[in-house]
Amino acid sequence: MSEEPGKNEGLRQAVRAFALLSGVGIYFVVFVGICLWLGNLADENLGLGYAGKLVGIIIGFPGAIYTLYRQIKENGVV
Repeated sequence: MSEEPGKNEGLRQAVRAFALLSGVGIYFVVFVGICLWLGNLADENLGLGYAGKLVGIIIGFPGAIYTLYRQIKENGVV
């Protein structure tokens, strides 16, 4: 039973895309989580209320997007 060379190409592309997007999602959650954790530490130690967490979120989202873009650009995807 010989398979045609391009028969499973669509499945391979789907698996590659799923792997890439899963990695991106995990990276995004970890990056924002670390920024949120640091903001929480600032809240507890400096008595800022919720300002530290808010700053952690505000810095975390754009920071994660920028570093992901830079990483994808270096790998030649974009």
